[in-house]
Amino acid sequence: MAEEKKPQRIAKEKKVEEIRERMHSASSIVLSDYRGLDVEELSDLRKRLRSEGIECEVIKNTLTRLAIKGERYEEGLLPYLRGPTAIAFSYEDPLAGVRILADFTKEHENLRIKAGIVEGRLINRERLRELALLPSYEGLLSQVASMIKSPLQGLVNVLKGNMRSLVLILKNVRAVKEGGN
Repeated sequence: MAEEKKPQRIAKEKKVEEIRERMHSASSIVLSDYRGLDVEELSDLRKRLRSEGIECEVIKNTLTRLAIKGERYEEGLLPYLRGPTAIAFSYEDPLAGVRILADFTKEHENLRIKAGIVEGRLINRERLRELALLPSYEGLLSQVASMIKSPLQGLVNVLKGNMRSLVLILKNVRAVKEGGN
């Protein structure tokens, strides 16, 4: 019987190490309670997350507890590891998963965001909702570009106006000189 447990134990240890590695390499993780979602809704959520490169998996809380053992956010995360827990791992845009899950909760009130870790910091549900409202990285770049462009565009318009005025003055001077001869 001890031989039967050994492969299971090895598999669990591998899974715990895999979870730990995923948590370390992810720019953010979001824990959510999916109770009340049917299979179709859960599939829809996973599809939305996958389209942004985010992995979502239902992981046993005991395995997650083992994976976070000794991590700086262990104590803060433990209270959220109760009941069914789905974990979304985002590797690129740290807020992409947060935004998708927050939008999904608007359509499906059965999904409840528990907490998350963004850039190594433990963040509660309320703060995650605030972060979800921030524009994406590309959106922020677009805003910065337009803020830089606006004054430059004004400067170009002023310079164009001065050039137009100079040309008109020169035309008038020429007309006066030609008319005076």
